[in-house]
Amino acid sequence: MATKHPKGLKPLFLTEMWERLGFYLIVGILYLYIIDTERGGLGMSNADAGEIYGTYLAFVYFTPFLGGLIADRYLGFRRSVFIGGLLMAAGYFALGVRSMPTFYGGLVLICLGNGLFKPNISAMVGNLYEPGDPRRDAGFNIFYMGINIGASASALLAAPLRNLWSFNLAFTAAGVGLLISVVILTIKWKGLAVADPPRTAPSPDDVSMKQIMMTILLPAAIFGVAGYFVGQYLPFVVNTIGPITFAFLVGMLPIVAYFLLLVKRAPPEEKPGLAALIPVFIAGGAFFMVLHLSGGLMTVFAENNSDRQAEWIPKATDFYAQKAMPSYFSNAGPDLARPDPETLAIVDAEAESMFGARIMTESLVDSFEQNPDRNVQVLDPSGFREDERFLASGVFADQNVSLTTSKDAHGVTTTSVKVSPETTKPSKNVILGRPFGGENVPVILVTEETFDDVYRLTDETTPTLEPGKYVRLVNAEMITGLLNPVFVVVMTPVVVWFFAMLAMRGRQISTARKIFYGMVITTFSLLVMALGAYLGQDGAIKTSMMWLVGYYLIITCGELCLSPMGLSLVTKLSPKRLVGLMMGGWFLFVSIGNKLSGFVSGLEPSTMMFVVLAAAILAVAGFIYVLLPRLDAAIKQYSA
Repeated sequence: MATKHPKGLKPLFLTEMWERLGFYLIVGILYLYIIDTERGGLGMSNADAGEIYGTYLAFVYFTPFLGGLIADRYLGFRRSVFIGGLLMAAGYFALGVRSMPTFYGGLVLICLGNGLFKPNISAMVGNLYEPGDPRRDAGFNIFYMGINIGASASALLAAPLRNLWSFNLAFTAAGVGLLISVVILTIKWKGLAVADPPRTAPSPDDVSMKQIMMTILLPAAIFGVAGYFVGQYLPFVVNTIGPITFAFLVGMLPIVAYFLLLVKRAPPEEKPGLAALIPVFIAGGAFFMVLHLSGGLMTVFAENNSDRQAEWIPKATDFYAQKAMPSYFSNAGPDLARPDPETLAIVDAEAESMFGARIMTESLVDSFEQNPDRNVQVLDPSGFREDERFLASGVFADQNVSLTTSKDAHGVTTTSVKVSPETTKPSKNVILGRPFGGENVPVILVTEETFDDVYRLTDETTPTLEPGKYVRLVNAEMITGLLNPVFVVVMTPVVVWFFAMLAMRGRQISTARKIFYGMVITTFSLLVMALGAYLGQDGAIKTSMMWLVGYYLIITCGELCLSPMGLSLVTKLSPKRLVGLMMGGWFLFVSIGNKLSGFVSGLEPSTMMFVVLAAAILAVAGFIYVLLPRLDAAIKQYSA
């Protein structure tokens, strides 16, 4: 990068790296935060989490459609990236406050900021290279490695922050990462002028911004709203993807039609390149539907179905070892030590939910203080070890705490706990404990049903932990958030070397064929997960983490064949005046895949689910294979 590529690549590499640290920190733990009922999460159902996660990721990748237009016609690339970074930082800081208004408001700010940031920094990388420059693909591979260095650091940062403190502090750290990204961009502002060429006058054939708003976005909004209301009355929608996902997909129809119309109306010298991008967009959307299952379906699989024991983590880095809560033991084998029964206090479902949310009413706390027969003491958190203080709860007046219970499609009941008004401060923070061997040990509030689940699969050989000791686990996000970016960093030089070696031997593989290979490899990775789910009896017993390791190693190889090549092709085949717009088109199709990813994540990570996904990706691979001659011809025509 220092000697063989343009000077602007380094600051863009670092700017993107810090921004991706924040972005993937959120993706890694957002789904867990929504469904968590034991570590201070929101306690929503899996189906609701799928809707929120999918909608968030969909709009994170939809807004670049507008962000590309705004950069092309008004702000330019550097200003767009700068403003986008500040908006995202504000969004992450909002998530750092535990309340529903700041939760949804933070997600909206991140979506808006990403729309300005993401397509335009990628376009800036493309602008560093002249048409036909053979270094362009390698430049995007290097840029992509910067993305994954940031993603790797995000998992390493999120795990200790939420193990020792809370989800919300981890979200705040993501905001700091965005501020660093903006500072780097600002320092190198003048040097990046070459990547931000002056905007050219719109072509007479271009659709104006007003026309886009009135003929594309307004119909999209109308289609979406109509789709939501119509979907509520269509049984096949209600019983499958749901009205919200249906509304999003219907709302996308006018925008997809816009891109098809753009190809149809393009001048003859631009039409082949633009037409070639449509199947590339479809492949990108399908691939990211699978890849972004990492924060949803794969996270659920890792959290609930994988054996995450981590006794191998050194004591010196114990903050990287998560303490197992009662839910972990429901499908664990009899060889895994169980907590001492005396460290679990049986309560009703409401008290269990409040304890899990770390929000307790004064009456619940008083019930322990006034009933010594329960042998549960209300204690000051300062008297406990730092790694035990994550069990501390805030105490609020009864009238300020509300509980909402709901059932998902599978009949699973979840209870969400919130403080109202959201600005209410706790009167104090407490830890519930019992004395053991001369010291106080925290106790965990559980229902009788949860208590029975902890010991259901035990036998006479099952060991019991000493009071105050916990089974040490790898955080789910350390699996789903760290493996993929680490493998990208490790495998990028290998993949670049492999394709370079083939080129030196006269067997150069075209960019389009690399995309096809990426889809085939992705299909294989899903079949590996299908086998792992089958051996784990679809969650009845825990399965080895190695299935996830294998999955991420394989899908990463597919990703390196596909994603950087897709970004590279957008900058190669788009007219200069439309680079930002077409980069937005790439992210539009990714957003559609992400919405479907959220829907899939709301389902069970079963053998059949992985097989169906593998079949869908294989079908897209076949579609790309049929079009390879046309794609290769277009790439050759533009010396790309």
